[in-house]
Amino acid sequence: MKFIDFRSDTVTEPTPAMREAMAGADVGDDVYGEDPTVNRLQAMAAEMMGKEAALFVPSGTMGNLASILAHCQRGDEVIVGDKAHTFLYEAGGISALGGIHSCQLPNQPDGTIALEQLQAAIRPKDIHQPPTRLIALENTHNRCGGVVLSAEYCRKVGEFARERGILTHLDGARIFNAAVALGISARELAEPFDSVTFCLSKGLCAPVGSLICGSQTFIERARRVRKQLGGGMRQAGVIAAAGIVALETMVDRLAEDHARAKRLAQNLQGAPGLIIEPGSPATNMIFAQLASGSPVNTQKVCEALRKHGVLVGAIEPHRFRIVVHYWIDDQAVERAAKAFWEVLKELNG
Repeated sequence: MKFIDFRSDTVTEPTPAMREAMAGADVGDDVYGEDPTVNRLQAMAAEMMGKEAALFVPSGTMGNLASILAHCQRGDEVIVGDKAHTFLYEAGGISALGGIHSCQLPNQPDGTIALEQLQAAIRPKDIHQPPTRLIALENTHNRCGGVVLSAEYCRKVGEFARERGILTHLDGARIFNAAVALGISARELAEPFDSVTFCLSKGLCAPVGSLICGSQTFIERARRVRKQLGGGMRQAGVIAAAGIVALETMVDRLAEDHARAKRLAQNLQGAPGLIIEPGSPATNMIFAQLASGSPVNTQKVCEALRKHGVLVGAIEPHRFRIVVHYWIDDQAVERAAKAFWEVLKELNG
């Protein structure tokens, strides 16, 4: 059986154009800075984010970790949301490997952190307390439903931080989804931040890799951290070539994923015992819940859907995440909706 995979946009495979570019890539030793394809990708990324320089890394997790380690010293504190990917899903790397303390503030339903709470969290100059060095945000915000942080909010946080001498980092794993949803450039969303990371291997469909973007001085520090983390790659142009194709051809078409996500959410409205969360989908992610008192949990529903050839994510006992990406077409949307209705009717009696 051929499965339709809605678990994440990380399951995307490279397009035929990417495979062709990878096969013919010019390569060199990237640790020496001599891989022409990596250098071209980094220049493209820096230009798209409006930054001086960029660095190619194997993953978004390494991108966030290297960025925070480049900004902070041991014993410094970074302010993050309590639903941030960096806090929840990156294995505590900033603490385990960097000795960096985190202050977790509540993410609002729209993914933001209230400015008054940021203000209250800033440490006084006191030898008993870790210095507040960095504020890290996420856009789009995964666990808040794939919501988009507005350019206005990002500017306010940037101004807030600069006025207080605090650095800023943006986990922009899906920043292009945010930009497409808002109808603006990713550069505008990235502008207020000292550094930004974004992934090539999610909605952009490349097989591997992320970019860190920032000032030249910052990227030089991040390059050293990347080496310490074991992320120095050699003839990495083979994979960077797919990233170039992704940036050239895959950004604008993200609107198709958003449109299909909306269509699927509409088709799921009214399915027995299923509630689409208000405002979902904001981008390419649908978040839905089983109704209170449901006789089954999400794991049971996912097992039944699998028999119909449909894979979705059970992120909590009564909450689903359904992610649309390049390899989900109109037929897949219809097939998934039909499977959900049939499974929920059967399981709900």
